[in-house]
Amino acid sequence: MSTLLGMPGTFAVLESGSADDPAAVRGFVMARQVLDEAEVLTLAVLPSCRRQGIASALLARLAVDCRGRGAGRLFLEVSEANTAARALYEGCGFAGIGRRRAYYADGSDARVLARSLTD
Repeated sequence: MSTLLGMPGTFAVLESGSADDPAAVRGFVMARQVLDEAEVLTLAVLPSCRRQGIASALLARLAVDCRGRGAGRLFLEVSEANTAARALYEGCGFAGIGRRRAYYADGSDARVLARSLTD
């Protein structure tokens, strides 16, 4: 994580706090921005915190942050086989714009999704 954050234009949005542990990080999204485009590098939510809207909230906050930094579009790659993640992203306004064949180490394809930040 620190290696990614050390890259130019890379930043993170965190979701923290719970009644039991206000300082605990429950999820995060990391992104990189170059000029007017931003890319989601990784998104993670603790297993015990999933299905609570945290990932959607992180993506919404990321979109606002990227828009404030001058980005007009946000994109990402997601495994074709990861139907849960694809449903999450599509529910957050992302749409398919392409495919990267044999993108992952196991030879599986990635879908490229994007959403406008200018609407």
